[in-house]
Amino acid sequence: MATYDELAGHSIERLAALSDGIFGVAMTLLLLELHVPPHETITSEGALVHALSAMAPQLIVYLMSFMTLGIFWVGQQTQLSHLSRSDRHLTWIHLVFLFAITLMPFSTRLLAEFVAFRTALLAYWLNIVLLGGLLFASWRRAKGTGFIVASLSEDAQAAICRRIVFAQALYAFAASLCVFTTTCSIIVLVLIQLTYAIAPSFGRVRTRPATPTAPPPA
Repeated sequence: MATYDELAGHSIERLAALSDGIFGVAMTLLLLELHVPPHETITSEGALVHALSAMAPQLIVYLMSFMTLGIFWVGQQTQLSHLSRSDRHLTWIHLVFLFAITLMPFSTRLLAEFVAFRTALLAYWLNIVLLGGLLFASWRRAKGTGFIVASLSEDAQAAICRRIVFAQALYAFAASLCVFTTTCSIIVLVLIQLTYAIAPSFGRVRTRPATPTAPPPA
């Protein structure tokens, strides 16, 4: 007789749908944290320009976080699209990953409000570490249980792991720069995100070529 653990959490499609919804909400919440300058404080064009200039750090952190969510959405969807099925344990790894996604608006707001404080920067970085660690754990779990589709070569499977590890190493380097200034860390973080966002061929994943089929008889 099959147990509950053997029956639960098999649907990749349902997990992907839940993921899309949570990512969409998290990205929207980032925008809701941006507020138009109070009307009563703006009495001239110069005052409006000054108020918008003062919002520049928040806008940069918002842009960085939106790219972060986009990169991790692509990473998770890449994994899910190469799985033949899931199980309860793998599903819960992805659910914890989605929990870490829901923390991103908070860590973003914390960094935007205390952009000069190392603690805020490190809290933001730890959010990224949690996301990367869970993606790595999910892929290792899928590989160990044989849930990865046969069309994905061993080299491609290893490339996905390397990409996660390399990205986390870059994030750690960027975070370490806060010993000098958090501004330096944020600039490097933005550059890293831009690299991953606009250079999709970096660490390209290849699948096994499909086996050619014989032509139908004449």
